[in-house]
Amino acid sequence: MGYVTKEQIKRARKVKVLDYILMYEPDTIRPVGNGYRSKEHESLAVSDKGFYWHSRGFGGKTALDYLTNVRGYGFVEAVCKLLGETSIEQTSTPNAKPPPERKPLVLPLRHRDSKRVIAYLQSRGIDRDLILDCIERGVLYESAYQHDAVFLGRDENNKARYAAIRATTSSFKRDADGSDKRYGVVIPPENPHSNEVAAFESAIDCLSHQTLCKQGFIPQFDGWRISLGGYVRKQEKAD
Repeated sequence: MGYVTKEQIKRARKVKVLDYILMYEPDTIRPVGNGYRSKEHESLAVSDKGFYWHSRGFGGKTALDYLTNVRGYGFVEAVCKLLGETSIEQTSTPNAKPPPERKPLVLPLRHRDSKRVIAYLQSRGIDRDLILDCIERGVLYESAYQHDAVFLGRDENNKARYAAIRATTSSFKRDADGSDKRYGVVIPPENPHSNEVAAFESAIDCLSHQTLCKQGFIPQFDGWRISLGGYVRKQEKAD
């Protein structure tokens, strides 16, 4: 069984219940007066200050309260869901069962805009139009509470399968829990039939290379740019 730290709990408690519902459950509420009412439970009222379930006589102020008391999540599970992180695993034993299959990708909550991410990447010398193109194509967004840059790797069905998280105010960086490194962040060429590929360690490296090409500092390259997210495949020994 896993557990969460005091610091994780503190950050999870900062998430407002209305922000969470509007982001992940917008179809479950309807506006009433200065707040909202649940479509599933008419007596469940939600506002910017919290929620109150009148018929059951209890309420709460945070999304953590909502997930544990209304949605039935376990405390650790709720904290991890709100933060897009996993719990810390207890020390394994010699007879421990093998690890479970890959967990689903857990993405950080999305901020209403990406202004801080745009400013951060521009401060790194990245061309603004290239940044906006990534946002428009759905491979980049700003996280809700930490304001991190979140780069997405998608599969052939455009489903997010990998996420690289890069802080905009520190050197912090990590992959989102459940990320599958087989699906890197891709920046396509103008010519979709191009068979040239350039591999980079990070998504920001991809954008830096694209910027330098656009500004004429290095030769033009109209091929696919892909971020490997630090992934290095071990070479097999020759027979």
